[in-house]
Amino acid sequence: MKSLVISPHPDDEVLGAGGTLFKRKNLKENILYWIIVTRLKPSSAKKKILKRNNEIKKISKLFGFKKVFQLNFNTTELDNSSKKKLIQNFSDIFNKIKPNELFVPHFSDVHSDHKIVSEVISSSTKNFRFPYIRKILAYEVLSETDYNLNRKKIFFPNYYEDITKFLTKKKNAMKIYKSEIKKFPFPRSIKTIDALARLRGSQIGKNAAESFEILREIN
Repeated sequence: MKSLVISPHPDDEVLGAGGTLFKRKNLKENILYWIIVTRLKPSSAKKKILKRNNEIKKISKLFGFKKVFQLNFNTTELDNSSKKKLIQNFSDIFNKIKPNELFVPHFSDVHSDHKIVSEVISSSTKNFRFPYIRKILAYEVLSETDYNLNRKKIFFPNYYEDITKFLTKKKNAMKIYKSEIKKFPFPRSIKTIDALARLRGSQIGKNAAESFEILREIN
């Protein structure tokens, strides 16, 4: 199976599906791919850009991604970017690697970049054009999915992965993104990541889990 995770920003892949990706990696027949949609703005300090590129390299090696696609849209500016171009980028990558399983941000996330990516996914995964995509799972991201105030559009988990054996690896992977984590009770703290995994685990009778919302599954 070929699994592809789509991250509006580097770190979303760890927060939303890190444990599951490690679990997929553990299966010899599984191949992992990663799309990073945005980059730091060119006006950012060179030191900051170099640091982020180094983080991406470390994460890629840790998960063993066969290929990392960096689309290089400016972060926080996707709502001003061409959706047509983003759709074409996704379509080209899908046709190139033919993934069977997608991990994508949830449409209720509060960050505009997440929302745009979610909208574009709907236009880029029509089954009559991409028949090899068999499953689309929306992941939850701390401080994005859980901060939505629109009660009509909320994350409703209906698919769980037991990540008990991979929770420590997930937390260690997140530590690579040093600038993104802070001390508890900050949402993106190691303690909060652990707490969410324990909560989701308790919902299925396991020590730790990641939850997703199935957007499509074809058997």
